[in-house]
Formats: sequence, structure tokens, C-alpha cells
Amino acid sequence: MKKCLLTLIAVLVATGFTRAQQGDTLVQYTPDFKFRDGIYLNFDMVKTNSPIPKAKLFTSVDYNDKDFFDQVISSEKIYFYDNMGVRQEIEKDAIWGFARNGVLYAKVQNNFNRITFFGSIIHFVADVTTQTGYNPYGYYDPYYSPYRSFYSPYYYSPYSSRYYDPYYYGGSPYSRNTSRTDLEMFMIDFETGKTYEYDLENLEALLMRDPELYEEFVSMRNKNQKKMMFVYLRKYNERHPILLPSGK
Repeated sequence: MKKCLLTLIAVLVATGFTRAQQGDTLVQYTPDFKFRDGIYLNFDMVKTNSPIPKAKLFTSVDYNDKDFFDQVISSEKIYFYDNMGVRQEIEKDAIWGFARNGVLYAKVQNNFNRITFFGSIIHFVADVTTQTGYNPYGYYDPYYSPYRSFYSPYYYSPYSSRYYDPYYYGGSPYSRNTSRTDLEMFMIDFETGKTYEYDLENLEALLMRDPELYEEFVSMRNKNQKKMMFVYLRKYNERHPILLPSGK
């Protein structure tokens, strides 16, 4: 019930901020485009370039602080004034992301990740934490390892926040759960705002909206498809430019 209420508030607030800026001029997106700085409650606010601006956020953080947004989102709740001047609050987990210096940051799990490639299909990289194993003993066990399948006792991933140490269990040698953080790639469909894992199946589904490009892509062998994924993502964006309200 609480989650539904927060969602309703987000929708109502987003609608209010969107309507307030309907007179903006639409321009074709280019890498030079600047999004308005502020908190974006959902993807509809991204499409209309109408976030909750700094001036409407209720916070003790100095607006000129270079880490302003980092400090604001460090709290579990975000407070702001709606277009009627009424103070509202929303859980941090309920927001989509924010823009700083014209650049978007999208939330995945509890992290906010910079959007590096924007278009009809948005592409970005995010830190994702997963549970890798379970120590059933609850005490220090030097022989227990969720990585027993690896040949080396010190498995290292170039995308991981730490190397695997068989004597380390997530900050405590007695921890039952172990986890790791990796960089993973994602896509966002600009049309729907939905987020997808960046894989062959999901990309093919998005490319189907352009039958010619889709047929060209699927006609390649699977090995070549994987190598050409980003090339065709870029091709799709070039063939399907998007318009956004100017941030000026």
C-alpha cells in the first residue's frame, strides 16, 4: 500500500512539473544536449526534461556544493515543494535518477550511474552487487569458497571491486553471505522507459521496430552478431533520432 502511494505521488508530481514546461522548444538530441539539473522521479520526466530543480528541493545542503546531489540522495527520503508550494516527501528508492551539469545518472540497485550513450536505445554501465555464495557454518571456514569452480584460489575479475581472497567473507571472516560487485551493461528503451540487460536477445527485440535493420542484424552468424551489437545499437539511434525539450 505504501509503495502504491509513493508511486501515485511520483506520478502526480511528475505531471505537475511536466505541464509547467510544456512551452519548451523541441530539439533533436545530440551529444551536446544538456538535461536540466534536478531529481527525476521517473522516465517521463526525462522525456520532458522536467526534473524537480534544486530550488524546489528542501535540504540543508548548499546549492553551490559540487557534491550537492550526492549528499541529497544519501538520505533515505527526499523532500521537495510541488508546484502548489506544498512540501512532499518520497523514498530515495522510488526515484529514477538525477542530472548534474547536464548529465543524467540512472539508479540501478542503490547506485546512480552515468548515462554515457543516449538515444532511442540508451546504453550505460552500472555497478551491480550479487550474492555469490553462502557459508553454511556461520563461523570462519578456510575451506569454504563459493568460487571452488575456479582453477585459481585467487580469482580476479577486471570488473570486480575486489579480488577473491579465500580468507575474506564480505568484510567479516564469520559472515554467512558473500557478495561481489561487477560492472554490467544495460539498455533503456526511450519509447517505454523500460530497462533491459544488454544482451543479444533484448537488443534483437528492440531492433524489430526497424524491420530492415533487424533483418540485416539477424542474418549474421551469432558470433558476428555479438561483436556487432553496439554498432547496430548506434545504427538504430541514427535512423531514429529523438526530440527533447530544450534545456535552455
